Amino acid sequence: MNRRKLALPIAAVGAFALLISGCSSGGSGSESGSGDPNAEFEFWSFTGIGQKDSVARYLEENPDAKVKLSEVGSTTETATALTAALAGGRVPDLVMIQNDDLPKFVENPGNFVDLRTLGGDDIGDDYLDWAIDGATAENGSVIGIPTDVGGLTFAYRADLFEAAGLPTDPAEVAEMWSTWDKFIEMGKKYTAATGEPFVDNVETSVFFSTVNQVSEKYYSPDGELIYDENPEVEEAFDVAVRTYEAGISASIPAWSSGWAPGKANGAFAVTTAPSWMLSGFKTDAPDTEGLWRIASIPGVGGNWGGSVIAIPARADNPEAAWQYIKTMLSPEGQTEHFATTGTFPAAKDALESDEVRSYTDPFFGDSPVGATMSESVLQFSSFYNGPDTSAIGAALLNALVDMEAGNVKPADAWKTGLDSAKAAIGG
Repeated sequence: MNRRKLALPIAAVGAFALLISGCSSGGSGSESGSGDPNAEFEFWSFTGIGQKDSVARYLEENPDAKVKLSEVGSTTETATALTAALAGGRVPDLVMIQNDDLPKFVENPGNFVDLRTLGGDDIGDDYLDWAIDGATAENGSVIGIPTDVGGLTFAYRADLFEAAGLPTDPAEVAEMWSTWDKFIEMGKKYTAATGEPFVDNVETSVFFSTVNQVSEKYYSPDGELIYDENPEVEEAFDVAVRTYEAGISASIPAWSSGWAPGKANGAFAVTTAPSWMLSGFKTDAPDTEGLWRIASIPGVGGNWGGSVIAIPARADNPEAAWQYIKTMLSPEGQTEHFATTGTFPAAKDALESDEVRSYTDPFFGDSPVGATMSESVLQFSSFYNGPDTSAIGAALLNALVDMEAGNVKPADAWKTGLDSAKAAIGG
């Protein structure tokens, strides 16, 4: 395995103050862990991601096992709790870490069990290379096993496309916007025909997608910060600026008060759609069932999201935690979890399985959702991410938000983003 981390998403959930008492249910931190695979183990997870279902299935298959699941809170809250625990507090036996929080933990691999010692040197072979690389430290230690990834696609309103005289079939749409220049031209045609915006915003739907299609991002392969001089990053940012200048963006930020209503009332026709976001369409715009379609994004592949599960080095019951990983994160386990919850697998055999690739959803007009997302993550390439990747990305993204709000001129947005990034990382 090479030491190149996966592309990490800007966190969708903002940071919240963590009550220290939320950490108190972790393991005792005994140096000598139990070797009993059926010992009760403490599992820290995020809320709202289906781990209760996963644990229930595990207990059905392993009736002698005992799991104490603690849903700590948001991804940020869980990472904060883990940081406090690793600093000398009570650690869990098993913990979930979202990919955007992963670099800071990978830089200190001694805090975790090297899972090669439990599963062998070929432990990562079953998973997407870039996903396992993200959990691999400089010394080769594998601190986590990927639970899922976030296959990135675009969702679009077929009825609105038809009214604008544009194709509606996912394959034809993907061909028409196969490059970002073609995407902008397609948007111009839509807006000219309808008088309405084409895409919801340029910061998440455009910039976040383009900047994760580069060969090098904010760091060089050897860990040097290059975000302020990398032409690939500047070009990705420029695509977003040009999309805005084309007059085809609704300038409605993701998760803003107008975003959910916009899905329902046709305020925009296109928005980003990683796998974990699909259920949100059904919640936000239930009356649009059958009107949406799913197609691949312009360019080559994409990913937004994903997590790993790790075992802290001071865990009381590492063998029991490892038994859970072996069972639930195997290709078969991830395929079954996808069928139950829609969580998109990181295991290569699962991504190639009929269950995943044949998946469709009537809400999205029976678009080939599984096949499209599988191809997206299989084509996605990796690049090095460091501890400041998330902060830099947030600064650049926020500069585009300010541009769309009319607070920053398009010509000044790039410099504004760089200045904010330097301030954020103390550079």
